[in-house]
Amino acid sequence: MSTPTPDDTTRPATPAPASDDTTRPATPAPAPTDDRLQDTEATPHLMTDSAADSERRAGGDRWRAAAQQIVNGSVLVTVLAVVLALVACGILIAVTDENVRTAAGYFFARPTDTLQAIGTSVGGAYASLFQGSVINFGAPSFAQAIVPITRSVDYAVPLIAAGLGIALSFRAGLFNIGGQGQILMGAAAAGWVGFSFDGPAALHIPLTVLAGIVGGAVWGGIVGVLKARTGANEVVVTIMLNYVALYLVSFLLRTPGLLQAPGSANPISPATKDSAVFPALFGPRYGINLGFVVAIIAVVVVWWLVNKSSLGFRFRTIGENPRAARVAGMSVPALTIWVLVISGALVGIAGAYQVQGAVTSGFTSGIDAGIGFDAITVALLGRSKPWGVFWAAILFGVLKNGGYAMQAANGIPIDIVGVIQALIVLFIAAPPLVRAIFRIPQPGARRRVRKNSKKAVAA
Repeated sequence: MSTPTPDDTTRPATPAPASDDTTRPATPAPAPTDDRLQDTEATPHLMTDSAADSERRAGGDRWRAAAQQIVNGSVLVTVLAVVLALVACGILIAVTDENVRTAAGYFFARPTDTLQAIGTSVGGAYASLFQGSVINFGAPSFAQAIVPITRSVDYAVPLIAAGLGIALSFRAGLFNIGGQGQILMGAAAAGWVGFSFDGPAALHIPLTVLAGIVGGAVWGGIVGVLKARTGANEVVVTIMLNYVALYLVSFLLRTPGLLQAPGSANPISPATKDSAVFPALFGPRYGINLGFVVAIIAVVVVWWLVNKSSLGFRFRTIGENPRAARVAGMSVPALTIWVLVISGALVGIAGAYQVQGAVTSGFTSGIDAGIGFDAITVALLGRSKPWGVFWAAILFGVLKNGGYAMQAANGIPIDIVGVIQALIVLFIAAPPLVRAIFRIPQPGARRRVRKNSKKAVAA
């Protein structure tokens, strides 16, 4: 072990040299390489960026994020599913067309004849569908040209209301397949109020709508009570109640003094009083009436209920994780009842519209017109979102209204519209198939690639 020398014990410690920061200006750092420059540009510069640069960079990030959300989101997949359905039905129209089959017999001799026949059949069919449901370009005036879209909206209004009810139950994790029965009960209640009382339209119209809401809510509430109290499967119960409602309304329509028209031997109700009929908003030529305003109000109310209210938060919670809802202190049975009551009430609006706007001369047991089951498709196409349901219902109204024009102009069966709807549901139910056909990356795939690239650069 060495001992310190005298110099080590007596010599004072030498002070450290002064910092260069206080004696001379800082030497600028060397320019970064290309890779480092890209990394620094990707991160916000807190000290060197101006306010305008930061705002511009933030705006670019927002637009980039919005574009990525559109590409990777469900909206693009929904639109492409509709496109695929139209393409598939176009192939079906071409295959079943007699002129196409005739030209295909000598395809190798004159292939252009076959292509021309396909274009004529498919293009003519879809042109008739568009002009018969959206805008008629051959009309002499603009007022007459927009008549088709108003008729399409008329078809769409009950689908909007019923689709909202089905979508609300979907958001809560419940499958309300009882739209038919709820429409029938709503139409029966609204029809009875509509032809049994007299009064000013300002009072009679809302009372008739309210009767339809109550009729649908009661029929949906029965399902909710059975589901909450006994654990019954709501799919089975709603389907069975469809038959109960059908035969019950048929009985009421055959019984004098109930829903049957006085002096009539047929199972039909009296006509709705004029004071209860939805008035046309733009005149009798156009199909839009006050029911469209009621449907828009329903969309806004459901949007607020689902996205802004505490009750809507509870509905979404029991739909995503009922066990977590119970742990949080939520009463799942009570919420289940309320979901199906509100769902049935919304579907009941569609029943009221049928007797106040669609069939005002007296209704039969076929007043539902298949709307209860079409509403399921509308809710699926709209991704169970209120405004998505709205636009999906408009699309289905266009298809239904244009189908009649397509049949009249081209001789194509109206059933082809049902095929289009079925294919839309098929493609909506298989997003990976749509993404694979159009080579759209799966959600999250691009983010994984970026992480890997960053790791490679860091290495």
